[in-house]
Amino acid sequence: MSELWFAIASVMLAIYVVMDGFDFGAGALHLFVAKTDGERRQVLAAIGPFWDGNEVWLLALGGVLFVAFPTVLASGLSGFYFAIFLVLWSFILRGIAIEFRSHLEAGTWRAAWDFVFATASIALPILFGAALGNLLRGLPLDHDGWFSLALFTDFTARDPVGILDWYTVSVGIFALLALVAHGALFLAWKTDGAVHERTRAAALWLYAGVALLLPLLSIGTNVVRPGFFGNVAGRPLAVMAALVAAGGMVTVFAGLRRHAHLTAFIGSAVFLAGLLAATAAAVFPVMLHATGGDALSLTAYNASATESSLRIAIRWWLVGIPLVAIYFTTVFRIHRGKAVAAVGREGY
Repeated sequence: MSELWFAIASVMLAIYVVMDGFDFGAGALHLFVAKTDGERRQVLAAIGPFWDGNEVWLLALGGVLFVAFPTVLASGLSGFYFAIFLVLWSFILRGIAIEFRSHLEAGTWRAAWDFVFATASIALPILFGAALGNLLRGLPLDHDGWFSLALFTDFTARDPVGILDWYTVSVGIFALLALVAHGALFLAWKTDGAVHERTRAAALWLYAGVALLLPLLSIGTNVVRPGFFGNVAGRPLAVMAALVAAGGMVTVFAGLRRHAHLTAFIGSAVFLAGLLAATAAAVFPVMLHATGGDALSLTAYNASATESSLRIAIRWWLVGIPLVAIYFTTVFRIHRGKAVAAVGREGY
């Protein structure tokens, strides 16, 4: 059961990145692709029906960790205490900006909230990317499974490590680039007119940047986590997921070339999910990697709940996940077609 719940946690993470990633990307990009108030409201109309529902996947991931791997959740929340506060403030400011920006028609009011929305949308991918970089590089876990981190130390990714170093910052930048590209494809699919043209052009350049940075980031990962390449190559599931990710990226460029923007967006989703799946398969069963040695790491085996608890939890998960799938299918069906900007104080 531990293996199954590790897979479920990985799936929840991948779905969250794909779903909330496109509205992070749209928010980070909207100041550059939407020049007028009407165009910015068109961007908000595109993500408006989805953004708050997308965040539920993060709660779902937290719930999975709470039920199946409580030690991992407890250690991670305490060790990343300061970073989690930054994430929470970014979520709060982002939500307020979306809801408040059209309460007044004053240009300064709207411009200020647009800036807050863009800043928070940029910060979140960087913070989540840096967190993933910390998990891959390793954490200074003690014998009880706890750790604490300074914001940064000497920036070398060697003990004593901090939250920020050359590797975690590079993962954060890559995450930002990948999610902005993902958001650009979503906007190219859901908008028309000037916003559509600008986001389509931006997506092409952004995904070219993703394709260039990915091999460099992979090499960096193997430097800070020796044997990572060997784990990928030696595990059929990791190889399969990596091939799926490569196929997703090819689909992105093919879709953009044919002006099939939904196809390109789906390709982007497949790329992100495949990349995360390959990473999860390569590091399994480790969930929190210890810089002090494998014996100190928290894994799917030594940090899971009891077998009976996992069996009870899987029954409830099988009840809940179809309801979530029905909800999202319904929302996307209701809001199919191009987004239309609201007028006056109506909508966003």
